[in-house]
Amino acid sequence: MRRLLNTLFVTSEDIYLSLDGENVVANRDKAEAARYPLHTLSGILTFSYAGASPALMGACAERGISLCFCTPRGKFLARVSGEANGNVLLRRTQYRIADDPVQSCRIAGTMVFGKIYNARWCIERTKRDHALRVDVKRLSETCAQLKAMLPQIASATELERLRGMEGVGAAAYFSVFDQLILGNREEFAFQGRNRRPPLDPVNALLSFAYSLLSHDCAAALESVGLDSYVGFLHRDRPGRSSLALDLMEEFRPCIADRFVLTCINNRIFSKPDFVHGESGAVSLTEDARRVFLRRWQERKKETLTHPFLGEKIPWGLAPYVQALLLARHLRGDLEEYPPFLWK
Repeated sequence: MRRLLNTLFVTSEDIYLSLDGENVVANRDKAEAARYPLHTLSGILTFSYAGASPALMGACAERGISLCFCTPRGKFLARVSGEANGNVLLRRTQYRIADDPVQSCRIAGTMVFGKIYNARWCIERTKRDHALRVDVKRLSETCAQLKAMLPQIASATELERLRGMEGVGAAAYFSVFDQLILGNREEFAFQGRNRRPPLDPVNALLSFAYSLLSHDCAAALESVGLDSYVGFLHRDRPGRSSLALDLMEEFRPCIADRFVLTCINNRIFSKPDFVHGESGAVSLTEDARRVFLRRWQERKKETLTHPFLGEKIPWGLAPYVQALLLARHLRGDLEEYPPFLWK
């Protein structure tokens, strides 16, 4: 259990929440594990199947405290709402900003800034840790290119120009992605990013990781009351969680890409773990997907120091914290949305 931004995150799968007077009580095996004054909380987000008492749900609804339920893996399940739902005002603000190209560009720009910043540091880490095994000059040139783009992204005022710079940055990053693959280079040759369908094992792993990350980001946004289908950088399209795709941009290099590189470099997967279809599409076998999912969940339990809050959190909570920060910015509590800048 952890309190961040006046929100109680319940990450233990066996915690049952109840109400005792003016306190929310966390119970494990019918014994009290912790308690928190209800008036100090603005939200409760639980990843436990054990649930919460009707009394607590009623108290949260009366006081306007968000109570959200997710599965232990992070899938959004439900949210408790009272008669007066503050999420209506939040979503109306979100829709107004999404319809304003200038305001959309300002928020989208911070997310793209985070993506390019994190992509650069993903390369810098490999260059620092494995200088004798990579083309340092080539990686340094790409890092310099990405660094030079950051002021331009920060000052962008048009969405099309911002999307163009994001595309240039992504192309530069993936042009050296093969250098970040340190083992199994014959089996995991990377010639460039491709999708729908992925045509090689590396792209198959990346696509699967991005799919999981997008679901995590969508759940995070829904948990704080935002509409995951209405984005700022990615525009509306039926069936597409556009805001989830916006939010995940910052996390692609530092969560998904680093995870895939770790799996490849540690020889977690090999040639028999992939299926090649007649159309050329490459996908993971069922057993390989189970291994991938297990290690993905393990990765989400590892901790980091959040760059904006300065507090240690599990990687799995990072999208939820960013969703909270975005909601607070839209409500006017934060002047700007602080992107996730990993280093």
